[in-house]
Amino acid sequence: MSTVIHTEKAPAAVGPYSQAMDCGEFVFCSGQIPLVPATGLIVEGGIEAQARQMFANIQAVLNAAGLDFANVVKTTVFMTDLSQFGTLNGIYAEYFPENPPARSCVEVSALPKGALVECEVIAKR
Repeated sequence: MSTVIHTEKAPAAVGPYSQAMDCGEFVFCSGQIPLVPATGLIVEGGIEAQARQMFANIQAVLNAAGLDFANVVKTTVFMTDLSQFGTLNGIYAEYFPENPPARSCVEVSALPKGALVECEVIAKR
């Protein structure tokens, strides 16, 4: 049986989905965009600010499940402009300094609310 994970420290879902689902050994986190939880607006400041806010949101969801970035085994990153991948990659490395998870990164034509980046993660207990 799965349990819904929800925290006020991350943005509320903008559609019919949960922030994450706890499936026992694995926690599946929905994609997080760089919304500021208190305002529901995209953080200002370009790809660097957006990436940091996105990871803060992911951290809040992971923490609500009793996990952290060390538990992440797979990420999928969506970007609207892969020419900014180097900036994202540098920030990403700060959150996964050792034994980084498997990762896919794809360019998409658009993301919700005009975000530049989104990331979903799978974590293992």
